[in-house]
Formats: sequence, structure tokens, C-alpha cells
Amino acid sequence: MTATARLDLLSLTPNGFADLRRLAERSGADAQDAGLDPILLELVRLRASQLNGCGFCTGLHARQALEHGESQQRLDELPDWATSSRFAAHERAALLLAESVTLLPGGRVPDEHYREAQAHFDEPQLAHLLWTISLINTFNRLAISTALPRG
Repeated sequence: MTATARLDLLSLTPNGFADLRRLAERSGADAQDAGLDPILLELVRLRASQLNGCGFCTGLHARQALEHGESQQRLDELPDWATSSRFAAHERAALLLAESVTLLPGGRVPDEHYREAQAHFDEPQLAHLLWTISLINTFNRLAISTALPRG
């Protein structure tokens, strides 16, 4: 099914998009400065985008993960990360948190999912991880609501 033509949000609100993009770039740099691996950040962005069904962001973050050195095999297994042996404990914790923040099971992030992330990341890293997850969800929702074509 093809989406109907929608407004061009980027053209109509260039300042808002530019501000959001700058925030995401700054947040990503700060996350890396806090010790978060750029591959981990891309995996989190990619998994949230997969869950949201955002083809544009899924394509973008898969490419960026590969550029950072991620393997195609692990990208292929990302939808099944919970049963895959290819993801380390800290990656599993980050992906669990990403899924919980994205899907909000029961309308909240379960305490056990948050505690699992706390076991692997210090407070600054956890804060940056939450920003990363929240920002990609914002981008996903804007891309989906305006039917942005796959990139």
C-alpha cells in the first residue's frame, strides 16, 4: 500500500528540524564522550526504528552501524537479539531499555528493565542512552507521520 502524499515537514519547518538534528548530533557526541560505543548507539537507534516501522530511519541507522564497523550478521539478528548469542550483556540491557521506552509496555518502562540497564551503565551513560532512545523515537514519528520515503 502506498502512502498518500503528505506535507513536506522539512521544508515547512526547517528551523525545527535543524534544531532537532543539532540536538541529536550533540546528544550523540555527548553519549560517546560519556563512554557509550557508537555501534551500541546505532543498534539502539536501529532497533527502535524497526519497532516503529520507520523504513527511512531503519535504512539510515543500518548504514551508519555498518560504517562504524558493525557486522551484517549482527544487524540481521538484531530483531531477535534476545535469543541471539551475538550480543553482549550490556548490549542486551541497552536493547531491552530501547524496546521498553519505544513500546512502553503497560504504559511505562518496567522497573526490571530499567534496573538491568543500571547494572551495565553509570548514571551519565544511562542518561545519554535515554536521550538517544527518545530522540530516535521523535525522528521515527515525524518520518512516519509525514510518510518520508525510505532513504
